[in-house]
Amino acid sequence: MNFLRRRLSDSSFVANLPNGYMTDLQRPESSTSSPASPAMERRHPQPLAASFSSPGSSLFSSFSSAMKQTPQGPSGLMEPPVPSTPVVQRPRILLVIDDAHTDWSKYFHGKKVNGEIEIRVEQAEFSELNLAAYVTGGCMVDTQIVRNGTKVVRSFKPDFILVRQHAYSMALGEDYRSLVIGLQYGGLPAINSLYSVYNFCSKPWVFSQLIKIFHSLGPEKFPLVEQTFFPNHKPMECLAFQGEALSLQGKFRQ
Repeated sequence: MNFLRRRLSDSSFVANLPNGYMTDLQRPESSTSSPASPAMERRHPQPLAASFSSPGSSLFSSFSSAMKQTPQGPSGLMEPPVPSTPVVQRPRILLVIDDAHTDWSKYFHGKKVNGEIEIRVEQAEFSELNLAAYVTGGCMVDTQIVRNGTKVVRSFKPDFILVRQHAYSMALGEDYRSLVIGLQYGGLPAINSLYSVYNFCSKPWVFSQLIKIFHSLGPEKFPLVEQTFFPNHKPMECLAFQGEALSLQGKFRQ
């Protein structure tokens, strides 16, 4: 500092300086700050995001936005799932064909299919049934039941059938084989099978099946009462006449 003072105090040195140099040195400091030196810039580096945008930062921002859109994993941040409402299945309808002496609904009361599906019992006799069967629509059943003097009419689509009544009788108006055919046409499962129910409508047909077993196993293992079948009453009348004629011949011979 002493050296600079001596040099500036020398009139010959000041005279050799460029014009205006001393006035610049004597000018007061400006209110605006001067540009920072490279050393200061190195001490206070600018933020990276403010200086330039790198590919890594753009990739991270894209990844962050994607994470916001995707469901979060089971790390405790995911909202608990809403409990689904249990699906209530319709009850299965069991059609019981039987007279009113047996109340089948009490035997199936509280019973469920596979422990989940309830069973609804509809009971009626063959004489109280009417139906319509379709190839793809199953079978619709109408019942007209009189209970305690009250007529109850119902229409439903059964899922299963329990047959506890004969479908055919020699009595007038008790041939219900057409209803059995309609139930079979609708493809309804049944116990006994509708095939067996229809076969048992004809006793000679059932007996013919017993004859097959008789010939297969033999009379010792499967004894069978011998019977004679006539398609109608005319052969029986002829045989009866022949029997009477033979008896008369025997009397004349005596």
